Amino acid sequence: MRLRHVLPSLCALLAAVLVVPLTSTAAQANASEPVVFVHGFAGKSGQFSTMTGNFRANGYSDDQLHVFGYDSFRSNATTAGRLSDYIDGVLKQTGANKVDIVTHSMGGLSSRYYIKNLGGAGRVDDWVSIGGPNHGTAIAGFCDLLITSCKEMRAGSDFLRNLNAGDPTPGNVSYTTFRSPCDLVINPVGSTMLDGADNRRTACLGHIGMISNTGVINAVRDVVS
Repeated sequence: MRLRHVLPSLCALLAAVLVVPLTSTAAQANASEPVVFVHGFAGKSGQFSTMTGNFRANGYSDDQLHVFGYDSFRSNATTAGRLSDYIDGVLKQTGANKVDIVTHSMGGLSSRYYIKNLGGAGRVDDWVSIGGPNHGTAIAGFCDLLITSCKEMRAGSDFLRNLNAGDPTPGNVSYTTFRSPCDLVINPVGSTMLDGADNRRTACLGHIGMISNTGVINAVRDVVS
């Protein structure tokens, strides 16, 4: 067979190969939901700067990354209402149908309340808890008499009992938790774990250090991507 007869077939094959979509981190990020980050008790939005920087470096755009700030002394139920309004705004701004939520510490409680009680189950795809007091923490006893949210973080509180009643991971939401064996704030460490979630253990990291650790960040990004 002469080259002039083979060449058209080769060109057609090459064209077919070239139009196959490439799988890349950037492409995956562009197809992902916007991410809402929720800090913990007495936390600040800036604590997620390392994580959001990592997400940007791996293909996420600014309009996909949203950091929710709130008054952490108020009830987690009140914060959940504000979070609901905030997420409605993100969905309207981006045109997305759902968001992913990445939380640190107490931020997991208000976001879980939003999912369970305020219609969030239909608006959230992936939910991540990093060092969350999902079943309470002993350290809350230092402030529970003065601060409502601290009272809610005590093991056995009415708030946690209602939040964990029935199915603690409701709806068609993918739940993932990260806990560190060296977290001195969440005591016991197993408090973070939830039935129905993908419960993961990190290396020996401090409570705050978890959200700036590259290994944890990459794992979180993999979950929501």
